[in-house]
Amino acid sequence: MTGTLHIIGMGPGDPELLTLKAARLLRAAPVVAYFAKRGQRGHARRIADGHLAAGVEELRFEYPYTIEIAAEDPRYIAELAAFYDLCAAALAARLAAGPDAALLCEGDPFFYGSAMYLFDRLAPLGPVAVVPGVPGMAGCWTQAGRPIAHGDDVLSVIPGTLEEAALAERLGACDAAVIMKVGRNLPKIQAAMRRAGLAGRALYVERGTMTDERVIPLEQATQAAPYFSMVLVPGRQRPR
Repeated sequence: MTGTLHIIGMGPGDPELLTLKAARLLRAAPVVAYFAKRGQRGHARRIADGHLAAGVEELRFEYPYTIEIAAEDPRYIAELAAFYDLCAAALAARLAAGPDAALLCEGDPFFYGSAMYLFDRLAPLGPVAVVPGVPGMAGCWTQAGRPIAHGDDVLSVIPGTLEEAALAERLGACDAAVIMKVGRNLPKIQAAMRRAGLAGRALYVERGTMTDERVIPLEQATQAAPYFSMVLVPGRQRPR
């Protein structure tokens, strides 16, 4: 690869939370790649509206699945690995010709971002630069109006895919928490919060910083959680 791959953090959803550096690189990119769910445009691509040059080449990488197959299914890792191989090969072919390219990623690329899997594959082949983005959890706790940690609070970031007992154990060992990957795990997360005695402090944030965001106490969340949702347990329980 002779061209540089710029992996750009696009922030949590509000287009105004895009960094100045990200906006500059988007305007200059001759090739822009992004991930998208089947039948959808792609959240990162929507954030980029208004920043791309006329005539930019777009590479749309469509996930073979998102939640249709359980993570424990043997096909899950194998098929996603093959998908990322194909995406990396497509980008490497463009970068071998010389021009730079931008790969868009919601939030921050190195924080649960799909872009990190292409970084793993392409960084050994040529120049790759990463532009950090505002992580989704920062957007969520800001919109909720609840500072998350202070002093010597221990903040834990926990995937909601853990078993209920493991979730409760980890919640009990921290002062503040962010639970990612909520989705169909919402009832299990609520049960774990009750076991840990934190249900009264927990907040549910859906589509934080987006126009249709929703912030409610976790115990009031009864509907299925969309992809862009998180659970927050603010710390700051001790005087400072």
